[in-house]
Amino acid sequence: MPKIVSVRPVLLSAPYADLKGNMEVLLHLPSGLRTTGLVEITFDNGIVGLGEGYLAVFAPEVFRSIVTLLAPIVAGRDLSDLAAIVRDIEIATGYWSFQGAARHVVSAFEIALQDARAQGLGLPLWRALGGETARPLPAYASGGDSISPAFMEQEIADVERLGIGTLKIRARRHQADKAVWCARASSKVAIAVDMTQNLAIPSQSAEDVLAFLAAHDAAGVKRPAFLEEVQGPLATSALPELRKTAGVPIAGGEIVTTPEELSARVQAGCYDIVQPDATVIGGVGPVMEVFEAAKATGTDVYVHCWGAGVGMLANYHAALAGGGQMIEWPMPAYGLREALFATQLRPESGMVTLPETPGLGARLTPEIERAFAFREEAVYRCLVDPSSVPSADWHS
Repeated sequence: MPKIVSVRPVLLSAPYADLKGNMEVLLHLPSGLRTTGLVEITFDNGIVGLGEGYLAVFAPEVFRSIVTLLAPIVAGRDLSDLAAIVRDIEIATGYWSFQGAARHVVSAFEIALQDARAQGLGLPLWRALGGETARPLPAYASGGDSISPAFMEQEIADVERLGIGTLKIRARRHQADKAVWCARASSKVAIAVDMTQNLAIPSQSAEDVLAFLAAHDAAGVKRPAFLEEVQGPLATSALPELRKTAGVPIAGGEIVTTPEELSARVQAGCYDIVQPDATVIGGVGPVMEVFEAAKATGTDVYVHCWGAGVGMLANYHAALAGGGQMIEWPMPAYGLREALFATQLRPESGMVTLPETPGLGARLTPEIERAFAFREEAVYRCLVDPSSVPSADWHS
């Protein structure tokens, strides 16, 4: 079996979304650039595996440092020892980051190893994971962070052109008017809502969620197709009861960094839809563990994808192998996503078909690295003042 000869952290930055019309950019990415972190693992037979960890969006230099710290642990290791390699880097980081940032880096290593293993087998990753049937994957569009109706109208039109039937927007408890406006404006597209409470302490209450839904009823529009991340990490125990009273599917789990924790939430009845992310939870293997927990409870799985091309492919392969009901298709423009696809990947009539390319179907070339060189200012800012962006009028 091939042995690892080198490990390299790669940071890449690229323009992201619309600097004028996107709330996420205005608040969190004032440079207009976003960073992606990759792990490149090269083997003595020439195979190169690629993995992605979400941490680099927020702390790129920390991502690079942790990769460098872990590289000697995997040097010279045999690819047939994949599970043991991952176990060792988990042990090396577990004491200080068992449920934190290092798990994103573990994710990148695990995805790169899975990519290399599948390439060695001459199989697309989903087949190497045990998937038997090729099928197009239904996609929902993910974005909805436009700052005004004019920008949102364009976003809805873009979703319609892709043939996608559901658009997930971002709207907090005080933004029911935005969600209602979108429901009225999108006759061909159903609206789901990400309430962005996944890391909120304290989070909005169950009563806030119910009031948000009641505003839809009062306006005479359809309730959301699903609500995502409705309560923060200290309030997840309230989710099973909220599911009974909400009247719409409850989704979540994107920021959970271990399969044990997310599977426990599934088993506790927290979600109608669970959303694991391979770039966060420890890689493709842990996502497959969540699929097993979901099957046992009848919970749907919509893999979360908010990274670049490598992370998207990792999640999509897991979804195809695990029987996922739907995948997330990010709408904000990010040229680095498409650049990292070895073959074109784009929804057709709302469906995404994975290529039969061995491994992930990702590529990293010197040309890509030059075109998307890392920029130090491309760091996501989490501590922001929402009032710095004027509120739009969503009542017209």
